[in-house]
Amino acid sequence: MKILLIQPRKPEKAIGGEDFHIYEPLALEYLASGVRDNHDVRIFDMRLENDLDTVLKSFNPDVVGITAYTVHVNVVKQLFERIKSYNPEIFTVVGGHHATVMPEDFIVPSINMVIIGEGVFTFKEVIERFDRKKEMDGIPGTAFKKDGKIIYNKNDQAIDLDSFPFPDRSLTTKYRKNYFSEWMKPLASIRTSKGCPFKCNFCALWKLTGGKYLTRSPEKIVEELGTIDEKYVFFADDESLVNAKRMKTLAHLIKQSGIKKHYFLYGRSDTIAKHPDLIEAWKEVGLQRVFIGLEFFRDDDLTKIRKGSTNKDNIEAVRILKSLDIDIHPNFMVSPDFSKNDFKEFRKSCLNLDFDFIGFSVMTPLPGTDLYDDVKNKMIIDNYDYYDFFHTFLPTKLPLKEFYKEYVSLFKKSRSVSKQISFMKKYPIAEIPSLYKLYFKFVKQLNNIHKDYIYQQ
Repeated sequence: MKILLIQPRKPEKAIGGEDFHIYEPLALEYLASGVRDNHDVRIFDMRLENDLDTVLKSFNPDVVGITAYTVHVNVVKQLFERIKSYNPEIFTVVGGHHATVMPEDFIVPSINMVIIGEGVFTFKEVIERFDRKKEMDGIPGTAFKKDGKIIYNKNDQAIDLDSFPFPDRSLTTKYRKNYFSEWMKPLASIRTSKGCPFKCNFCALWKLTGGKYLTRSPEKIVEELGTIDEKYVFFADDESLVNAKRMKTLAHLIKQSGIKKHYFLYGRSDTIAKHPDLIEAWKEVGLQRVFIGLEFFRDDDLTKIRKGSTNKDNIEAVRILKSLDIDIHPNFMVSPDFSKNDFKEFRKSCLNLDFDFIGFSVMTPLPGTDLYDDVKNKMIIDNYDYYDFFHTFLPTKLPLKEFYKEYVSLFKKSRSVSKQISFMKKYPIAEIPSLYKLYFKFVKQLNNIHKDYIYQQ
């Protein structure tokens, strides 16, 4: 049987996304590894090529599976309509984050099956039953419509990450040189854990594991690292450093193995502040960059989102990372409630931290989060295409056009000129012109973002 797995591209209305980074489709590689022994499987990455019609005609799949974040919902539905138009007999399956938190959004005629949660073993059973023309009833972690009724099959089975096969990276061979994050290219991805013990109100990831922090054994991770060719490796975890003891063991095993890579991972500021020795150990084995969600510069704002860390933690974490010459990928959130003075203080705070790179996202009530439940009746737009972390879904204190003027000023004025130059030096010289072009395009999009709203302040 022929199975086509698709990584969708972002909608045209969305800002950012693959303009800034393209990570390998790890979820699809995992799915493929579970079924490839018995079937012909292909991965089609639509962020890098877009001729779906040709692929459908040349491969003629029996099954098509697509993964989706919230921003992809409309795009994915349109893709499935195109697929069913080509051949109504193709069995269509959707999974991913949004399918897990709001499966009802995908109960539509063009989609045969929704997979909720971890999909490797669920997808494998769905494929086996479809191949043998058996009923789909009772498969844990699925949702579908039958005889006019929506059937949800809850999956209460414990998740053992070590039981999963390694992702099949051979299926993305032709794309791999194009996976990147900023200057880190080509960039491979590996998952070492799932979930988070913290309960931030803007995040749904901790809910997907019931607040548990699930981990792979360090031995399994090192074994998989040994199969990766790329020198840059991104840890595609919800939070990588939270279990300091385990991560020290992993660093030790990597050192023993002789594996030489440059690592990019997520780390909380309070974890870094409490465990500078852990960061030192990781620096020794190749840690080059840390994505750190600093979120806000005031403790009151951090408390409101239940972050569990403080501004003092943020400052100390930045100090530790700088002392070890580890690149920092800091991200802050901008509240729709910000005044002009809030923006001014924000810029000042960022300048004091002296970053050479910095990211700002608009606080976004993602479906599945406590924040979404709290504010969904106040939201001013409901188009999934705008879930890019740049469009505001909530009313702004400032007039919308002025809010985005101040927002753009954060990107322009929160770093010194010398730090901006320092950041650009990380790239090959030949890429500098295209980077400037991309930056000016991004700023233009932000300056015009208020035009996307029917809502008038």
